[in-house]
Amino acid sequence: MPETPEALAFHAAQSPFSDPGDLAHVYADLPRDPAQLARVSRDLLIHRMEGDLFGHTHPVDRLHNDAETRYIDDMLRILVERNDAPLSERREPQDRFVGTCRDFSLLHCSFLRHFGIPARIRIGFADYWGSDSFHVDHVVTEYWDEERGWLFADAQLADPFVTGHWKVDFDPMDVPRDRFLVAGEAWRAIRERGADPETFGLHPPAEGPFRGERYVAGSIRLDLAALNKVETLLWDVWGEDEGKPGEPLPESSRAFYDRVAPVVCGEASFEAARQLFAEDDVLRTPRTVTCYAPFNGPSQVTLR
Repeated sequence: MPETPEALAFHAAQSPFSDPGDLAHVYADLPRDPAQLARVSRDLLIHRMEGDLFGHTHPVDRLHNDAETRYIDDMLRILVERNDAPLSERREPQDRFVGTCRDFSLLHCSFLRHFGIPARIRIGFADYWGSDSFHVDHVVTEYWDEERGWLFADAQLADPFVTGHWKVDFDPMDVPRDRFLVAGEAWRAIRERGADPETFGLHPPAEGPFRGERYVAGSIRLDLAALNKVETLLWDVWGEDEGKPGEPLPESSRAFYDRVAPVVCGEASFEAARQLFAEDDVLRTPRTVTCYAPFNGPSQVTLR
């Protein structure tokens, strides 16, 4: 679908989260091709849960702390400290940043924006991580292709070894939109098409507060923020407290997200997403958020 020049310019510029800052010089040797940039991102990072896949044991401090890095300039400092080779050189697992899907996608997004290619991260649920019946909490890059418009890219799959392990049968630079549902689409699948909310959440065997309607609602808030280039950690929380984790959402909250979900569905309206984020105090990210770090516990964090 057509996109406005204002939207493309907005998404082609770095955010405070994706900006390499005083380490922009390390981007000097990067290729410009989006697929090659996805492979660079893949070869610099290793997922927290990929130790066994790569035959590697993550040091505990890296397992606990790397993925608490919100900003790309800080991520780059960690990478350069571990190995100061050009970014285009593949790192061994022991030299990689130990992150999550958000980190693969945000680094890829930063690379694309560096070359003026419009890009943004999208939060949602994928069905290609070992089960086509469960939709795993996931983040991908959405980038602008001059001929085809917005496409999903999964930089975590950019290594054929990883793609083969998960038996992925599509191009990671063109993830089908029925294989990765942005959070708003997941919400509508549950509310309008009868999808089981318990099949959306963290990878099994996660239970309780880590799946279901409340979890999908939280992902809608994260995705709306990301569309506005506020690319927080996935466990940053803000806004109205609508009950304890794992409790059913009240009907008023369901009605609220019924109204919000269409704004962040599909390729998303730039103007509508900007307006909703600016005008709604519950959805807009405040300067200080509560971070529920998986290993380090909750804390109050003031964003840049």
